[in-house]
Amino acid sequence: MDTGFIAEYIPLYVEATKLTIGIGLIGIALSLIVGLVISMIQYFKVPVLRQISAVYIELSRNTPLLVQLFFLYFGLPKAGISISSEGCAIIGLCFLGGSYMAEAFRSGMESVEKRQEEAALALGMKQRQVIRYVVLPQALSVSVPALCANVIFLIKETSVFSVVALADLMYVAKDLIGLYYKTDEALLMLVVAYLIILLPVSILAAVLERRLRYAGFGN
Repeated sequence: MDTGFIAEYIPLYVEATKLTIGIGLIGIALSLIVGLVISMIQYFKVPVLRQISAVYIELSRNTPLLVQLFFLYFGLPKAGISISSEGCAIIGLCFLGGSYMAEAFRSGMESVEKRQEEAALALGMKQRQVIRYVVLPQALSVSVPALCANVIFLIKETSVFSVVALADLMYVAKDLIGLYYKTDEALLMLVVAYLIILLPVSILAAVLERRLRYAGFGN
């Protein structure tokens, strides 16, 4: 193991880690918004939009992120639409993650008993107040495990961003292996970088789930 090589190229991994985290955070945040909107459409069975959202979910969940990125980066320019590498990565992650988040939110919302909504409406609350104060708080608590698992899944999916010429962690690792044939060193730094990103997320998710369970939510 060449420790000198590792010390020399750690800064490259640091920059790649920052890029991966930045794009990952934006993509995940947007996927949460998309997922919540889609779950609302599904929950309220909005005509037309419900069918469109169902097609989106099936298309997104049944096509790999790699294929989606290829379409965005190489396919759209043929139609005169050019998107930067960063834009493709964010859109692809949002497109993929939105469907998974939507299913997590939807299952949480459907776990709330209808009689609670009916009781709230009978007390004079408006529909939007029922959703805000009765349905969403309970749905979110139930959805936390699935949402956390989706976040971890999406962070792992960032490893394919290198196909759109984005200098992320995988891109740096493959570049160093190709240039210097330092496979062990490059992969070791890659694994450590992803552990640094994912371990705090996993720990935070476990703590959050445990607190919700002790508080009596999600039962």
